[in-house]
Amino acid sequence: MGRIAKISIVSLSLLAFSYVGLGYVLGKSDDSKTYQSLTVYGEVMQRIQEDYVDEPDLGLVTAGSLHGLLESLDAYSGYFSPREYADYKDKLKRAVHGEIGATLAKRFGYVVVVSVLPDGPAAKAGLRDGDILEALGNFNTREMSVSQANLFVDGAPGTSVKVAVVRPGRVEPQMLDVQRVAPSTSHIIATKVDDAAYIHLATIDPQTVSELRDKLQEFDRQGVHKLVLDLRDCASGADADGVAAAQLFLPAGTVTVLSGQTVARQEFSAAPDKVVWSSPMDVLISDSTSGAAEIVASAIGDNKRGDLVGSRTFGSASHQKLIPMDDGSALILTDADYYTPKGKPILENGVAPTVEVANVSADTNPVGDDTAAVPPPPPIPPSPSLDDPVLRKALDLLNGDAHKAA
Repeated sequence: MGRIAKISIVSLSLLAFSYVGLGYVLGKSDDSKTYQSLTVYGEVMQRIQEDYVDEPDLGLVTAGSLHGLLESLDAYSGYFSPREYADYKDKLKRAVHGEIGATLAKRFGYVVVVSVLPDGPAAKAGLRDGDILEALGNFNTREMSVSQANLFVDGAPGTSVKVAVVRPGRVEPQMLDVQRVAPSTSHIIATKVDDAAYIHLATIDPQTVSELRDKLQEFDRQGVHKLVLDLRDCASGADADGVAAAQLFLPAGTVTVLSGQTVARQEFSAAPDKVVWSSPMDVLISDSTSGAAEIVASAIGDNKRGDLVGSRTFGSASHQKLIPMDDGSALILTDADYYTPKGKPILENGVAPTVEVANVSADTNPVGDDTAAVPPPPPIPPSPSLDDPVLRKALDLLNGDAHKAA
């Protein structure tokens, strides 16, 4: 087939696409901007076909544009091509349960590490909160959705995955080999610092919520009546468990609100019969606080149950749905956001501290030293120590405030 014939076929296909798409969308909306957007898309595709230096693979071009389209919405929406979706379903069906102990998201167009579990394989390999992963294996992460990235790093226990880590001051990405292990039972860290109880959650799930309830009751029986709840590096867990954890502290008020264009507004409220801690408390947060932990933090802060000490959280609490398409592809689309009790979307804003305290950086490598070895990550969670400025500030606030009891 000659070049002119190919161009004609593509042009007719684009016209047909625009006509069908326009009819569908205008049936949903009267917004004339939709027509303009479809027209521009058609013109761009035609220019690529006619003027690009080589004859392009329009399948790859279309898949790339759809990846970009979905990821322009938010970090958790994504596109699966038919091949990617088939692979996704196959891996889910095989249900291989091995993980690296890291929570991933997308920022700056790449997959990033939100947090790593204490003593997990990611932490042992040298991965740290905030690391940018340029590649997983031999695949660049720019066109990976978060779901694809999570599926890629999971695998059979005992196997490993190579990751290319980008860090400030390094010319080239650094390759790390991260082992996969069977999921371990999550626990909380509960101890005393000065005269206050200190509890750190690495994840929020039904087991940790139950364990949290038990520890709170145990501290109360011991006569300990101040609490520091450390949610730094807490980035995994179901949103429903975040609501359950928040209800352990709130005698009244709203925990969170879930709402979207097609999702009916759901308000989750405090449950007085579930409260087990009524004494003063503060919550430690950072940019490695994400998801269910953000629901807990915003519920405590907005209801003035305690101060939020540290730095703004990552911003991920939201709901996604999987939408299979007729051609075998699929969309992962954020269809609802979780909102703070004061009505701010967590996905867009994160949760701001009421008392801001910067975390101390643990990267001691000389800037620009690309040959230096990756330093061992700091303890995760950080050992409760009075040298921790965030913890120190929370204790100072508790010692000075007696008005935050429920």
